[in-house]
Amino acid sequence: MTFNYIWVGFFIIGFLVALVKLIFFNDMDVFPAMLDSTFDMAKTAFEISIYLTGVMSLWLGIMRIGEKGGMLKILFRFVAPFFSRLFPGIPKDHPAMGSVIMNFSANLLGLDNAATPLGLKAMKEMQEVNETKDTASNAQIMFLVLNTSGLTLIPLAILIDRSVLGAANPTDVFIPLLIATFFSTVTGLAVVSLFQKIKWDWVILTYLLGATGFIGLIIYYFSSLPQDEIGPVSTLASSLVIMIIIVSFFSLGVVKKINLYETFIDGAKEGFQIAIKIIPYLVGILVAIGIFRSSGTLELITDGIGQLVVMTGFDNRWVDALPTALLKPLSGGGARGMMIDTMEAYGPDSFAGRLSSIFRGATETTFYIIAVYFGSVNIKKTRYAITAGLLADLAGIIAAIYVCYLFFG
Repeated sequence: MTFNYIWVGFFIIGFLVALVKLIFFNDMDVFPAMLDSTFDMAKTAFEISIYLTGVMSLWLGIMRIGEKGGMLKILFRFVAPFFSRLFPGIPKDHPAMGSVIMNFSANLLGLDNAATPLGLKAMKEMQEVNETKDTASNAQIMFLVLNTSGLTLIPLAILIDRSVLGAANPTDVFIPLLIATFFSTVTGLAVVSLFQKIKWDWVILTYLLGATGFIGLIIYYFSSLPQDEIGPVSTLASSLVIMIIIVSFFSLGVVKKINLYETFIDGAKEGFQIAIKIIPYLVGILVAIGIFRSSGTLELITDGIGQLVVMTGFDNRWVDALPTALLKPLSGGGARGMMIDTMEAYGPDSFAGRLSSIFRGATETTFYIIAVYFGSVNIKKTRYAITAGLLADLAGIIAAIYVCYLFFG
């Protein structure tokens, strides 16, 4: 499965479905809607990249200070045994490892604005040690799949949306979401490990057990808080941690007597160059997704699955939230819109409303991440990255359905 075939498939399948709707159902609006979506999504892609320009300049400037000050080396010492086994292709003490660690840290805290530029920086640095420049390396695939698995400790955006839409307890999906995304990440790690023949020795197992225990403590702590305190505490925790990291970077830079401002500017220039470079890749993937959605193909898929579930006699309440799960690997904005639409149609505290919230956080925008991350370093052959990423997404979807029935019946 290559990204090229999938990308072309979005256009061809969307066109064929639209053609059937026109010929057999006299749908006169489908093709104008598809054409409008191409312009809308191209505009969206450009707006995203312009927004990323400022954000990436900021965070890559801060990262450069962290590199020069030595903070990344300090962070690496704590996780070196684990990451060195997952990324054996990255030489010891290579800058890429520090960027990988910082990217994962930002993802865990739900800081998408910081995670994306750090992820692009990591991909660029891993490309330096990639022997076949147009083909994804093992390290790049492992990194990308772990990103697409979407492990987040503080899903702040989802909790805010639920609050705005009037959920009685906006944070009641917090623990189910954390469990679902953890299953997604472990599945992604296991699948890539099988492809790359990475053995899970006692070091990897120890770190995974430690991570499981840490998440268990978080679940225990937040489950003991009153519902109205979970949101503010989550916001405070994520903001405090990231500010501590920034101040630590600056403090070490002062100790090392480096010119903080000039160092920041050097890193910011790199962020600007990367942001401009990814515009064509964003346009390509978002326009394809727009065609696929506006043709009605996604709606046909969900309706078909719903009919199959009814025929088998199983409970089909989860199907009402399925469009959010199917859209998330394609578009983060689309998944958010579908989640909001589901909660408005069925209610934020309905089974479908809660499950759509969990779906949105249990997986990541797989195709978007692949297009942007690989596109930033001109990777054309993605190997098994899409397969592994989608398997991680599938595990997150299945886990989300299970925990939603477990917690909300």
